[in-house]
Amino acid sequence: MVYQYVVTLKNQSYRYIDMLGLILSIFSVACFTMQLVGSKSVSLAYLIGVIAIPVIVIWNLAQQAKKRKVYYSRALLIAALVWMKMPYFQWLVFLFIILALLEYQAKYSIEIGFTDNEIVINSLFKKRYAWKDFSNIVLRDGLLTLDFTNNRILQREVEDDDDDDADEDEFNDYCRKQLAHSVHSS
Repeated sequence: MVYQYVVTLKNQSYRYIDMLGLILSIFSVACFTMQLVGSKSVSLAYLIGVIAIPVIVIWNLAQQAKKRKVYYSRALLIAALVWMKMPYFQWLVFLFIILALLEYQAKYSIEIGFTDNEIVINSLFKKRYAWKDFSNIVLRDGLLTLDFTNNRILQREVEDDDDDDADEDEFNDYCRKQLAHSVHSS
C-alpha cells in the first residue's frame, strides 16, 4: 500500500526497556556467580553466563554512551539458556525468552500511514481507521494530535526527521480535506 504521508512517532519506552534488560542481566550474573562459587565443580554453563553476559552489558553501556541503540536480547537469551541449568527459578527461562523476542518490537517506533481511504497505525498489531472515525487531525510543532469522534485523543511527539516529505501545513491541509470529504460522503 502506498501512503500519501507517513508520520513516525517518538518511542520513549526504549529507556525503560534498556533498564529492565540491564537489571535482569545483572540479577542473572549475580545468581550464576553465587551458583558457580557455591558448587563443588565448575559448570561450563554458569561460567559462560558469568563471562558472556557482562561482556554484552559492557558493550551495550559503551554503545549507549555513544547515543546508539542497544539491544539486551542476546544477554537475555544467554541468561535463559543458563537459567535452564539452575536448581531454582527455572521458570525464568520463559520470561527471558519472551522478553528477548519482544525487545525489537517494543523499541520499534510506531508509524502512522495516511491514505485517501484510511489511516493505519503500525504497531504490534496494525490498527486501521476510516477517516470518519476522526473529528480532527493536526500536526503542529512536532506534536501529532488524532482526535477521534468518540472523544478519545491520541497525542504524541513525532521523530525529528531531516528528510520530511512535506511540511506541517501541507499535511494539515491534506488531513482537513480528507476529513471534510469523509463527512460529506457519509
